[in-house]
Amino acid sequence: MDSEKLNKVIEMAMLYVPKLILAILLLVVGLWVINKLVVLIGNAMERGGISKDILPFLQSLVAVMLKLMLLFSVAEVVGIQTTSFVAVLAAAGFAVGMALQGSLGNFASGVMILIFKPYRVDDVVEIGENIGHITEIQIFNTIMRTFDNKTVVIPNGTAIGDVITNLTTIGYLRVDMNITLPYDVNMDATIKIIEDALKNTPKVLQDPAPVVGIDEFDSHNIKMAIWPYCNVEDYWSVYFEAKKNVLQALGRNEIRVAYSEGVEMGTIGK
Repeated sequence: MDSEKLNKVIEMAMLYVPKLILAILLLVVGLWVINKLVVLIGNAMERGGISKDILPFLQSLVAVMLKLMLLFSVAEVVGIQTTSFVAVLAAAGFAVGMALQGSLGNFASGVMILIFKPYRVDDVVEIGENIGHITEIQIFNTIMRTFDNKTVVIPNGTAIGDVITNLTTIGYLRVDMNITLPYDVNMDATIKIIEDALKNTPKVLQDPAPVVGIDEFDSHNIKMAIWPYCNVEDYWSVYFEAKKNVLQALGRNEIRVAYSEGVEMGTIGK
């Protein structure tokens, strides 16, 4: 090797070796700091009440973002121009984002559900026209088992964008039943009969106590509101037993029921 080439090698070594050593030190120290910082951020999020289901994902996301920033910093120290690389990466990210716009929206909605908890697994929830038990909350979808034992997959974006009624939050439900009676009925005696029938219905709560009263008047009959309360898990038992017991009690006392409109889905206890 002639002296001119040797001088160039020495010159390049003097130029790049310090930068390379500095970049390696920055990379090692930066990775150590990021690992510690991610743990601290995870602990802070856990203390803030963020679900443990989403904590690993959020910690991984923070770690990836910080490590990308570190790699760009290391590349700048070495002397690599990252401007064009960043532009290409941004363009690729934009194209992928446009292609996965719906999925990304569901993903963001899934994160919101896990953070703000409008419902949890095992809750009885009404979302749009669907009502049932939540069996799983995924990043992109919410899985629901309806009362007729169907599995419904609801995109999280649809769930967040629709009205969510959580029937489990308060802990008990109201079962709404309406019957119609003739105008000549003894109202006080009839209300007492219905109240006794509800008291003798298993799993009907006494606190809050069942509500029995006149709902409305029509041209021929009186419409009665019968509202027993029950725990969420006992809804269907009360749903059927209350109707049966009330109608049997009225029949034993020879009180004629004009017709029954049945029972509607329970509402949140008031």
